Amino acid sequence: MTSWLLRASCALLLGLASLATQAVPRFEDVRQAFAPSEALLLDRRGEPIERLRVDASVRRGDWVPLANVSPALRHALVLSEDRRFYEHSGVDWRAVGAAAWANLWNTRTRGASTLTMQLAGLIDDDWRHTTGGRSVTQKLGQALMATRLEQGWRKDQILEAYLNLVPFRGELVGIDALARTLFGKAPHGLDDVESAVAAAMVRAPNAPAAQVSRRACGVLRAMQVEATDCTALDLQATAALARRAWPAGDGIAPHVARRLLAGQPGGARITSTLDAGLQRLALQTLQQHVKELRGQHVEDGAVVVLDNASGEVLAWVGSTGDLSDAAQVDMAASRRQPGSTLKPFLYAEAIAEKRLTAASLLHDSPAHLQTASGLYIPQNYDRQFKGWVSVRTALASSLNVPAVRAGAMVTPEALTRQLDALGLNLREPGGYYGYSLALGSAEVTLADLTNAYRALANLGRVAPIAFTPGARPRATQALDAGAAFIVGDILSDPEARAATFGTDSLLATRFWSAVKTGTSKDMRDNWAVGFSRRYTVGVWVGNAGGAAMWDVSGTSGAAPVWAALMQQLHAHTPSRPPTPPPGVVRAAVRFGERLEAARSEWFLKDTQQPLFAIDTEAGGARPDWAGGLKDIKNATVPARITAPQDGVILALDPDIPPARQRLQLAAEAGGAPASSLRWWIGAREVGRGAQADWLPWPGRHVLQLRDAQGRVLDERRLEVRGALPKPGARPPA
Repeated sequence: MTSWLLRASCALLLGLASLATQAVPRFEDVRQAFAPSEALLLDRRGEPIERLRVDASVRRGDWVPLANVSPALRHALVLSEDRRFYEHSGVDWRAVGAAAWANLWNTRTRGASTLTMQLAGLIDDDWRHTTGGRSVTQKLGQALMATRLEQGWRKDQILEAYLNLVPFRGELVGIDALARTLFGKAPHGLDDVESAVAAAMVRAPNAPAAQVSRRACGVLRAMQVEATDCTALDLQATAALARRAWPAGDGIAPHVARRLLAGQPGGARITSTLDAGLQRLALQTLQQHVKELRGQHVEDGAVVVLDNASGEVLAWVGSTGDLSDAAQVDMAASRRQPGSTLKPFLYAEAIAEKRLTAASLLHDSPAHLQTASGLYIPQNYDRQFKGWVSVRTALASSLNVPAVRAGAMVTPEALTRQLDALGLNLREPGGYYGYSLALGSAEVTLADLTNAYRALANLGRVAPIAFTPGARPRATQALDAGAAFIVGDILSDPEARAATFGTDSLLATRFWSAVKTGTSKDMRDNWAVGFSRRYTVGVWVGNAGGAAMWDVSGTSGAAPVWAALMQQLHAHTPSRPPTPPPGVVRAAVRFGERLEAARSEWFLKDTQQPLFAIDTEAGGARPDWAGGLKDIKNATVPARITAPQDGVILALDPDIPPARQRLQLAAEAGGAPASSLRWWIGAREVGRGAQADWLPWPGRHVLQLRDAQGRVLDERRLEVRGALPKPGARPPA
């Protein structure tokens, strides 16, 4: 006995010494240090819309004030763990005496540890219970700290901290994680049975379900709950302990949450630009429409909604959720072939270069184009050809062959530069795609494509999108404002798209809007992207795995979702046609017999003319724009370099005489006399006329085609590699 008293005295002295040097934390400090295992994503008005787990070691929810905890649970916990909680001052000496007497006679009891003592172990690791039990020093130190806690904290604060810090089962710590995970509800909603089950888990967090239910039944009887049915309670406890996830309804923006909350600490609350109501509508509309398309082998989709002025992301749906086999993949940020949705940028570039106008005539007829990989024969969607059509009709009706002809005028290299300037960031140079780039053979993301259409809405100004409020990236002019305006006007014209879509399609809204659909090769992707004065909406449907859809058209795939969201966005907000920018004029135009009806058309200044017709006097159908021009190339495009191609690399061979390695330069004169053309490389004129030859000089060069007044008509960049000239030698003429 003397030895035991000596050890106890020493342990007590050590505990007192430890506590003498250790300050008991304040309740406010403990609550402030509490870190949930999730970070929280808020919408633009502060509404929680998604949780993301950032701590994989435990699962903690939010700190729950005691007033928001079910009274039944508070009652059950006190009855189960510390019946004299409101009477003692940290240590229940009656329970200590009973435990000592039981130990003397080897009788099992509940133990003498109070809620306050347990809280001391939860706050300070030195006094925490371990698998080997607590030492005498730990027990005494825990008791002393509990006494000091009771001196500085109120009883309600002790109970509140305990409920938020106690481990319940497995990785679940705190009442918020327990209630939402095992019972699928907030802590204030726990009933008597659920409260008894929760209290029963405190003493043995990982006990089998049968043991938990037996203890819970005893707690219910102690609570004097009438008609306690322990058999039914066992079934309910078993079902609850099998659950392991937050309710699915807690999140509507998982992909944005991963984007913004990754790397954030637990408990972080990040405000996004998303609109919770619009996000829910976009998700529900997409899911409902994809359900309707399941019979046509469609299971995935994505939606992006942008504010035109700020670039803020108002809605971002990366997948169809449970409908998809790849719900974790963010399809709004995945690269897919955009099909005809690239055509507006092609025609905008052609108009900006003054190669075409909205009234220019293009021939919709079979075309055979020689490429490096073989013969390319573009087809229209309906495999029918409409003959001579205006650019307005060709774009609005999404005709493929005229687009390829326009792409040949612009060149794939120039189109690639334009698309990259708009933020589409193609992975390969223009030559890799060839003429098929005009029909969307490259891969882009829905987010980038939607933002590029936003640039059309903003008259050619492009800026990155924003996920957090207040971020206003600087905009740059990536596309001619007049060309962007004209293309937007074409995409808003229901009459111009009637040849393909009819006059009453989903694309025709009650307010001003501009829209384009697209379908990729083998019907693997379907798109609808368009804008009003205030918003830009992009929609994609398809299959994340790349499987083809069955019989999904431009207006049955993504367009219904686009139309529904646009209608909702403008339910109470008007959208009027934009004001034309400086440099754009409107003029009356007429067309040749049986072509198109006369109309008023938009032009870049100095490109307008009154008549667009076909002249057959030369023995073939050729467009006669004005002044009796007979040559289709001269009539439809200004002067341009046809050889060499942009970005060409030449290699000089030292074994071949220099005079036999001259590079042939060729150009189309357009409406200008061929004799007025001048070839320049750097600061030197190297030739005149529609054709010339140049002796290549090692280095990187800019080849320019100029008129007699020195104005640059076209240019190409090229590189010459090979033997270097002798020191001091001058470039050859």
